[in-house]
Amino acid sequence: MTDLRIHRVTTLDLRITPWAWPFARERSAEIDAHFAEKQRERPKLWNGRVLLGRNPVFDGARFAADYFETDFASFLAWRDWGFADAGVFNGFGMGALRGSDGAFVLGEMGKHTANAGRVYFPSGTPDPDDIRDGRLDIAGSVARETEEETGLTSAEYRAAAHWHCIESSAYVAMIRLLDVDTPGEALRARIEANLARQSHPELAAILLVRSISDLTPAMPRFVTAFIEQQLGS
Repeated sequence: MTDLRIHRVTTLDLRITPWAWPFARERSAEIDAHFAEKQRERPKLWNGRVLLGRNPVFDGARFAADYFETDFASFLAWRDWGFADAGVFNGFGMGALRGSDGAFVLGEMGKHTANAGRVYFPSGTPDPDDIRDGRLDIAGSVARETEEETGLTSAEYRAAAHWHCIESSAYVAMIRLLDVDTPGEALRARIEANLARQSHPELAAILLVRSISDLTPAMPRFVTAFIEQQLGS
């Protein structure tokens, strides 16, 4: 996949296609050992089921791909070993929360997570709960992750009709603008209050981005590229 490319699309056609991943089968012993090591570092890691993509196609305003189910341990090893299978990508949705004053709201992942210290919009690798009628429901995934991470429901923001799909290395970040009728500082305070009520919050801190100078190295390139485009840089 390309280093970085941004596509504006209105249709996501993401089919669930059962497929036995050769990487997961052929390197299962190494994968198990790698995951055991990661669990020793972060005991709360759980080897659940996730969905990864194959055969991505951008055709005008449409993005199509095939998705298959695998375990988190295999996904983690694939990622940590430099995206060991070039024919697979991690394609996920992100909710770009934007306050009424134009501030973008992002979260820093907690120390117990697999992405500790990284700063993202609400997001998550898709899992089987995101499947609807044989398709991957990215809109539903974004709504679920946004509510889980921030406490905001879909009734509290306006979701854009289009997506910015950002290809970066082995990632396709499908980013949707979510506009909230609340200024950035008040939105941050509300989310922080929601996190304080959780026994094991996924996020460790909430950050606001109003200008390019607010971007940090903890933000992956697909996040900073999207924000740069939105801010007109």
